[in-house]
Amino acid sequence: PHAKLMFIISLLLGTTIVISSNHWAMAWTGLEINTLAIIPLIAKSHHPRAIEAMIKYFLVQAAASTLILFSSMTNAWMTGQWDITQLTNMPSCLLLT
Repeated sequence: PHAKLMFIISLLLGTTIVISSNHWAMAWTGLEINTLAIIPLIAKSHHPRAIEAMIKYFLVQAAASTLILFSSMTNAWMTGQWDITQLTNMPSCLLLT
């Protein structure tokens, strides 16, 4: 029961970090906290479908995380800004979308 509560609190913390961040690195950190919190909750039941769902979630989230990091680094390289509101570089915007 304590572990489940800790994972749920971590999930809420990660979501709060993502919502309140103005910096791409902090938004990415919040998403990673969410991933680390949700994977054990998905895999709690030892059913093969739950394990399959956990692996699929992890792979999709890892690909999305890579795209977010690459898009934010490209935008920072072109504009010199890491601010989320300064996504003015078109290739970065398309990659993020």
